[in-house]
Amino acid sequence: MNRLKEIVATKSREITSARSRVKNFRTVAESRTDFRDFPSAIQRRGERLKIIAETKKASPSAGVIAEKYDPVAIAKRFEASGADAVSVLTERNYFLGSIDDLCTVREEIALPVLRKDFIVDEAQILESAAANADAILLIAAAVSPERLRSLRECATANRLSALVEVHTSDELQIAVDAGAKIIGINNRDLVTFEVDLETTEKLLPHVPPGISIVSESGIRNSEDVARMSVFPIDALLIGEALIRADALALSKILARS
Repeated sequence: MNRLKEIVATKSREITSARSRVKNFRTVAESRTDFRDFPSAIQRRGERLKIIAETKKASPSAGVIAEKYDPVAIAKRFEASGADAVSVLTERNYFLGSIDDLCTVREEIALPVLRKDFIVDEAQILESAAANADAILLIAAAVSPERLRSLRECATANRLSALVEVHTSDELQIAVDAGAKIIGINNRDLVTFEVDLETTEKLLPHVPPGISIVSESGIRNSEDVARMSVFPIDALLIGEALIRADALALSKILARS
């Protein structure tokens, strides 16, 4: 089963709803003056890896991660513990998220906020901007190369940073050709949901200079953080491990040690 195709196929109803509200989304988005600098927040300086901490209730691979899910409380905990940016999972069918989670989290923290969802239409980008996102996730495998470029350009036109996610060398080239400035190397295969941290290591030599690199998925503890820190990447995106971590484990991971 191709899980990515399955997830994207379920987005049609949400997209129809978003399209019906595009005019309102655009008006709100154009009035914004409060964008936070996501690229600078995740740019590595020296030895210290940056951390994008993700708040999510569930995932297809892990099931329900947080029974009593309070995204604001989780995001505040991440911020207080030293995260550099926060990712909010808004996909509702498989991850049990909501665009409302994004709105409420961003109101309560000072860090840049990434909307993580399966974005395949410009209406979703305008919705993200209207919901006060600072950045969005685009997945190279979810759309055609031409569509990826148009979505990235739409994000830029609406002052949103785009984290373009790839898993293979072909997808990496597509992302580069689409003008991606921030590339996320997903260690999880979205077709099978299997994870291999070596994915980042294998793709790194093919990333052109001047592009910020985020390694995503499969970071479970401080040992994994130490392993990834030797590579020339800027940031890690970590979700499940941080949500499940107790105070000591959380501090160790976010201390990059």
